[in-house]
Amino acid sequence: MDQLLTPLSAEDIARFGETPAIRFAQNLQLVQERIAAAALRSDRRPEDVRLLPVTKTVPAHILRYAFAAGITDFSENKLQEARDKREKLDDLAINWSIIGHLQTNKVKYLTRFATEFHALDSIRLAEELNRRLESENKDLDVFVQVNTSGEESKYGLHPDDLLPFIERLPDYPRLKPRGLMTLALFSSDLDKVRPCFRLLRNLRDQVAQHHSGITKLSMGMSGDFEAAIEEGADIVRVGQAIFGPRPTADAFYWPDLTDTTQQSAQP
Repeated sequence: MDQLLTPLSAEDIARFGETPAIRFAQNLQLVQERIAAAALRSDRRPEDVRLLPVTKTVPAHILRYAFAAGITDFSENKLQEARDKREKLDDLAINWSIIGHLQTNKVKYLTRFATEFHALDSIRLAEELNRRLESENKDLDVFVQVNTSGEESKYGLHPDDLLPFIERLPDYPRLKPRGLMTLALFSSDLDKVRPCFRLLRNLRDQVAQHHSGITKLSMGMSGDFEAAIEEGADIVRVGQAIFGPRPTADAFYWPDLTDTTQQSAQP
């Protein structure tokens, strides 16, 4: 593995330190400890909460250090970024998840390498995913995205549209629904964020009666994952708490993000 690690540039060191693998391992341990504490506070088992590291904006050569630190699950918001990194890291046994909005014309790229998709939000997308997966003789784990904040700029199904959508999913057998996903309200006030998590949990409980495979909740990011766990999250999507601050403008990934909400909004 060591011979595959690219020497660090001055820019790399300024952002990730002189020993990224050690830094990432230490950060990972701290996040896992926080996950465990939040789970125990809510009378849950820490091992029942899965950490999904968010690797967006982290260069591919730096992700080799993350892999060396024991991180093998990578998730990306933008398909093109994930695709480019995957090509550069194809020699590593990485599980790739796409957690951001997907255009139907890019489905063919996702199905080639992703093991999980966290942003299913339309029948048209379900149809195209299923068609492509059928041609490749593959299945795909999916999470249905719900807009729990009521913000028009966010992707995801309206809560009232969720059950009719779920009832149609058996028409697309290559899709394997595992749960629901949401992006909560972008706010540093957790009292405003928690209702989004509670709504998703309640929706999961309702739709599980109609689709037994939908059991998991993918919710919570670096600024609010502990609250998400206390409200029932099974998967938390965490990036900056592991890899550090990002140089890319937050609005590149979250178009509706304002300067006053950036810190709490980021995975």
